[in-house]
Amino acid sequence: MTDTTQSTSTAHGSAAHALTDRWQGVARPIDAAGWIDRARQVADILAADAVERDRAGAAPRTEVGLLKASGLVTLLGPTQHGGGGQTWDTAYRVIREVARGDGSIGQLLGYHYLWAWAARLVATEEQISAVEELATSTNAFFGGAVNPRDADLTIHDEGDTLVYNGRKSFSTGGVISDLTVLEGVIEGSETHVFAIVPTEQQGIRFAHDWDNLGQRLTESGSVEIKDVRVDWASAAGFVDKQFQPLVYNTLNVPAIQLVFANFYLGIAQGALERAAAYTRENSRAWPYGGDDKGRATEEWYILEGYGELQSKLWADEALLDAVGAEISEVLHAPREQLTERRRGEIAVRIAAAKARIVDDGLDVATKVFELTGARASASAVGLDIFWRNLRTHSLHDPVPYKRREVGRYALLGEIPEPTWYT
Repeated sequence: MTDTTQSTSTAHGSAAHALTDRWQGVARPIDAAGWIDRARQVADILAADAVERDRAGAAPRTEVGLLKASGLVTLLGPTQHGGGGQTWDTAYRVIREVARGDGSIGQLLGYHYLWAWAARLVATEEQISAVEELATSTNAFFGGAVNPRDADLTIHDEGDTLVYNGRKSFSTGGVISDLTVLEGVIEGSETHVFAIVPTEQQGIRFAHDWDNLGQRLTESGSVEIKDVRVDWASAAGFVDKQFQPLVYNTLNVPAIQLVFANFYLGIAQGALERAAAYTRENSRAWPYGGDDKGRATEEWYILEGYGELQSKLWADEALLDAVGAEISEVLHAPREQLTERRRGEIAVRIAAAKARIVDDGLDVATKVFELTGARASASAVGLDIFWRNLRTHSLHDPVPYKRREVGRYALLGEIPEPTWYT
């Protein structure tokens, strides 16, 4: 990091740090509306200098501090340990709001919620209680070294201890996390084991090599895991070294796919809001069309353009809210109740929602330039950040496969088989 970058980052960090004071002595929200409003406050803070922070590229420690100070980190945590006690349908809307201000931080928060829920997905009741008390009472932030496109981490069973080794090319949020979710396979078997470990230890080494087009502040670079030791008692969901699977265990993929869709929507909403503000304040009417207007806001094609893009995002929002309510219901229901069929139906609906917002979001992030004018392409305006962020993460897994899942369901009534991506 250059001295200039360091000083810029420090200046922005100090400003954001000061803004967290607004919540000192302020009661935490008590309902979904209050938490969404709190997320909106965070988004406004982030939006003020999102472009500058994106260019500086510093690890988002201050931004995560902002999430912690606002209480959003423990939104899903039990109230008895100081958490918000909210449900996933609220969490999805909070992710969306934060991403409206900064897509990178929206992604970090969404991944945190999923990894914080990992214990509920696969662990025993005793393990769930222990993890949730620890994470909520300490305001811990989660990262995860679980990238299925890489080789699994190798686990050596030493009797009472499991030893993890290997490398993952992506570890979103790991650098600025307090706890890390590991996943690997025991040598000589097909047994996968999840475990939650402290991030700050010698055996977890981040390469700091995330240098992509967008989502630059997600710290999604690679990580090396070397001789990280975990007691068998902390192996999620295992009792006497035996794991009892549930359909519920496979909800991690549809849950995080809907995380994706919501921060995509937030990015697109942010693009439209930023563009509309620019049009109102800076865009000029076109004087050579034979239908001269005094202001850009009177131009018919600009009004039509904003109307089209807003209509698409309203439709996407309605679909995402509907499927968010559906998966939230099963995520908070007794784990044993979930059937393969219900899980598959929800996964298909989420696939449809994700495919729609990817198409519509990229359309918004591109067409806003047509509605703002040539001068809006200046680097100082920063409209490019929305397209870069959305384009980068929407390549996570091929959208055509999502459409195929929906097509199989619509045409043949088939649900997708659970995999790391469906």
